[in-house]
Amino acid sequence: MPHLLLKEFKSVELPAEAGDFRFNFIATNLNFGNEKLISVREKNGIEFFLVLKEERGKVLLKSDKTTRPASIFLLHQALEAYAKLASLEVLHSNVPQNKNNPHLKETPALKEIEYFANDFPTDKEVHIEVGFGSGRHLLYQAENNPDKLFIGLEIHRPSIQQVLKQINIKGLKNLLVIDYDARLFMEQVPSNIVGKIYVHFPVPWDKKPHRRVISKTFVAEAMRVLKPGGRLELRTDSENYYAYSYETFMSFTRMELLVKKNKEIAVSSKYEDRWKRMQKNIYDLTMINDELSEPLKIEGDFDFEDCKADEEKFKSLHGKKFVENGWFIHIERVYKTNLGGYLFKLSFGSFDRPEHLYIIASKDSCSYYPRTPLRSKANLIAHEKIKEVLRG
Repeated sequence: MPHLLLKEFKSVELPAEAGDFRFNFIATNLNFGNEKLISVREKNGIEFFLVLKEERGKVLLKSDKTTRPASIFLLHQALEAYAKLASLEVLHSNVPQNKNNPHLKETPALKEIEYFANDFPTDKEVHIEVGFGSGRHLLYQAENNPDKLFIGLEIHRPSIQQVLKQINIKGLKNLLVIDYDARLFMEQVPSNIVGKIYVHFPVPWDKKPHRRVISKTFVAEAMRVLKPGGRLELRTDSENYYAYSYETFMSFTRMELLVKKNKEIAVSSKYEDRWKRMQKNIYDLTMINDELSEPLKIEGDFDFEDCKADEEKFKSLHGKKFVENGWFIHIERVYKTNLGGYLFKLSFGSFDRPEHLYIIASKDSCSYYPRTPLRSKANLIAHEKIKEVLRG
């Protein structure tokens, strides 16, 4: 993870601007004073935190995992911009000095979840690839099907950067990329608009099966978003994952499923090439949807009412957990900002697909940061409990 090792930390009066960034406020952990968060807003509106940690004689400035931007280039710039603004002496940095890659300076194909949640693109048939890895298959499909919109989901940052670079080099206009959990993303996709969903060589998660992409919930969402005749294509080298997935698909009352073994496809990943050289078997399961689904409709909002700052009450919430059937809330940390407000780091929602966000509480209002939660049933139920907890 990009970071700067500092001789010492120097705070500056915030808000302040440096280059393409505005640093809005600094927040100090109320229970552990050696941790601070610095609020960052980039010129195009992307917001995130930098984290300052002082421990064992080291002072480290780095990215906050919960809010870190998908663009690693943006994070590099923000770290160096704050260091320059505060005249910090950097003892060591793993931020690359060659920052002039012309293919990553502008990345219009990289989208945040709000782009899809607020106005999902529906002017073309949509194809989705879950966990695109090197991007070889995704790029091939986009190049050869310019009339389709391809959406690639991946959480491995180096893979994202590599694909973004190739998108710019090839000039592809029909491919979008998002750093997001595919299981949550599917809940934002309108019904009946997707032609294909590719799940090629997902992590088997044999020891943590709850983390698998393929599940009854995911398959049900796939059936909803796929248009009649649309397909979900699973390709795996894991016999265990194949058997588990086959059982999952066949647990549905109605199901059309094609099974193939060692099928050749137009383009393969470098890992698939390696497995073929090792003479490993490759399994294909293709689900074909034959139903027209009801439109996506989830009622509710994430507004706060009667949320007022109370330091003693807020401080007591550190570490609190609330668990119910189907949802939970965990208030992980509580901070106080230099502007007199408060900040909560929390995870909440469903157990297998939780949200990780912050809540900013000012004198008489509260709001989620850096974005509102996704509109899911579990998130909406958890939000009602969060409002109750903050009201005391």
